[in-house]
Amino acid sequence: MTITICGSMKFAKQMVKVKDQLERDSHSVVIPELVEKFIKYKTWQGRADGWRSSEGAKLKKKYNLIRSHYEKIKNSDAILVLNYEKKGIKNYIGGNSFLEMGFAYILNKKIYLLNDIPKLKFYREEIMAMDPIVLNGDLSKIK
Repeated sequence: MTITICGSMKFAKQMVKVKDQLERDSHSVVIPELVEKFIKYKTWQGRADGWRSSEGAKLKKKYNLIRSHYEKIKNSDAILVLNYEKKGIKNYIGGNSFLEMGFAYILNKKIYLLNDIPKLKFYREEIMAMDPIVLNGDLSKIK
């Protein structure tokens, strides 16, 4: 199965670890653009929080990140959202990951969440309506 990993760039290191694990299980895995830069360069790591600012919008436009990840999702069988805790929010799903889930849903792709649906004030019901498969941390459940 071809899986596109989605999640906050704060989880870049985890994305690579999960990619490696899934590839050992014979999956083909795609990760977001720039993940390697985030891991390799400390200046990029410092920008992870800035992705919610105007600087983040400029970087997303400059590298065409939203469209590029959409194409990856379109060419995959499923997405896996890495929803770890972030800024005190358990099972965090941010705006971009939510958007990517919407793309996958419209394209009839399987949607996997590494952890449970977050208890958010906004878009919890929409996430539930997309009927994601919650893995509870167990990647072997991906079929």
